[in-house]
Amino acid sequence: MKIPNRLAVSPMVCNYCEKSGKATERFIAYHEEKAKGGWGLLFTENYAITPDARGFPNMAALYEDAQIAGHAELARRVHAHGAKIVVQLVHAGRQTNHLMNTGVQPIAPSAIPCPENQEIPHELSVAEIRAVIGRFGDAAFRAKKAGFDGVELNGGHGYLIAEFLSSYTNKRVDEYGGILSNRLRFAREVIEDVRAKVGPDFPLLFRISSHEGMPGGRKLHDTRAIAMMLEEFGVDAIDITSGTYGDGYTVPSMAETHAWNADSAAAVKKAVSIPVMIVGRINEPIVAESLLKAGMADIIAMGRGSLADPHLPEKARKGEYDRIRQCIGCMQGCIGNLGIGNPISCLVNPELGHEGELAAAPVSKKKMVVVVGAGPAGLEAARAAAERGHSVSLYETHPYLGGQFNAAAFPPYKGELASYTSWARTELSRLGVDIHLETTFTRTVADSLKPDAIIVAAGGAPAVLNIPGIDGPQVVLAQDILMGKHTPAKTVAVLGGGLVGLETAVHLGWLGRKVTILEKVDRLAPDVVSGVLPALLQLLDHYGIQTVLNAEVVEIAPDGVTALVNGEKRRFPADMVVLALGSSRENSLVQDLQGAAPQVLVAGDAVRPRQALQATREGFVAGLSV
Repeated sequence: MKIPNRLAVSPMVCNYCEKSGKATERFIAYHEEKAKGGWGLLFTENYAITPDARGFPNMAALYEDAQIAGHAELARRVHAHGAKIVVQLVHAGRQTNHLMNTGVQPIAPSAIPCPENQEIPHELSVAEIRAVIGRFGDAAFRAKKAGFDGVELNGGHGYLIAEFLSSYTNKRVDEYGGILSNRLRFAREVIEDVRAKVGPDFPLLFRISSHEGMPGGRKLHDTRAIAMMLEEFGVDAIDITSGTYGDGYTVPSMAETHAWNADSAAAVKKAVSIPVMIVGRINEPIVAESLLKAGMADIIAMGRGSLADPHLPEKARKGEYDRIRQCIGCMQGCIGNLGIGNPISCLVNPELGHEGELAAAPVSKKKMVVVVGAGPAGLEAARAAAERGHSVSLYETHPYLGGQFNAAAFPPYKGELASYTSWARTELSRLGVDIHLETTFTRTVADSLKPDAIIVAAGGAPAVLNIPGIDGPQVVLAQDILMGKHTPAKTVAVLGGGLVGLETAVHLGWLGRKVTILEKVDRLAPDVVSGVLPALLQLLDHYGIQTVLNAEVVEIAPDGVTALVNGEKRRFPADMVVLALGSSRENSLVQDLQGAAPQVLVAGDAVRPRQALQATREGFVAGLSV
């Protein structure tokens, strides 16, 4: 198989298929957009090889012939744009539960529950193992029949094949357990079955985690030895990923360094002669090129980078690096949605899963459109309206774009958030949007302009408490601390243990301040994606930051804060109090602007405060609607 370039889309579950595993138009269009964008090789998400092999509710599948036709259409449409596409085959093993896999008990080499799903799996008999092996080969044959260019066996991330490979999950004492060659037997027999059914010339790839990150799990030296054996078994390329369920590293957050898996891939590449693919926090084309030049891998795979910008390769080819919309590692729309069984989305790419919306919405009549507020909702509203061909003006009271999202880039690990606002500025400039910073938009201004449509995306304000002392000079907003508008005192109380509160506390701890977080409920950051929270908690511990839960603040004094902690009055010394209580809706402007234009739309916090994930999609839809 010859691919047009060395950029690949790594396999990612998107939950866009039917529950039956059949392809939908949404699923096909999602992949086709990447092929249009110039990716040389596309990997599909996990395709279930049996009805009970799925780990997510709307996964693709090829366990019966009735599923072939829709997936054949996917292959055809990807090929029409010059890309190649490989099906990844999986059995989730113990990493699923009865709610996902047709109500049956998960299976595994040994009866050890997954740390996340918690269901004790059925330990496979030898006869059952051989039946599962045959289902891998059958699914591979259907993939070939559908017109795909190859198959990849998912032996990473702790799924069934990986469970046999690792002594962390495989405690068997028969021919499928014990020494390494026995633990490799399942993978070898799957490879042999697939090869027998697809023939000698159909590409067969294998995905494996460089390390598992769990006590007793595989490490790099084990993986390198396994890779050597996989080449001997007839695998044509190795795909190096990382982690397993429960270790937090299957999909690294913004807290991890770029290309953090590169050294592992390079170590494997030295031990094999077949191509090696690498994935893991690679967003920048220049970084990707450097990995190739350094000989660390043969193919560079980007997962979330392709979600953020499906046209990344084409923009890189043209040298338009500032037009690439980069993944910021927030994990809100991808991992966050998958974790609750929903289809994936993307904070920085509100078109994800809705491919073609802009192309299908050119204007028939050019309008004058005003967007009020340059936070994420306003930026997307202005961009979408301008892309459609309208004349757009954007008004913002602050001297910068981004709104509260701008401050969010200041804590440790969060610097990449600024790349989204920077990208939006570039796009709005390219589209000719008239930007008015440090300008308050009022009804008087609206009446003088007489626009055809107004989109109000300026409706959020930092929440405050109605308690004694709240107006004291030592009481400041988290956003102002992060952006350097106040010099932090030596002893600080942060009110609010959500994401902003934790990040602000870490920022203050990094500056050497003594910090106490007071949170009203019984847990920290309940709305934070699980992949992001561990790094924050580690930093809280590293900087010695005290956290107090069930703490209702009742009074602020110049030298401290009084709170009811589990009903008991306690006092906490503090020279400064930082408010990190989230946002409240401020929609008086919406009321003032009613009737100021034939069309007045509302998006973002002006509707109700939520995450930026909802704001960008809502703003984008508003821009399409004018």
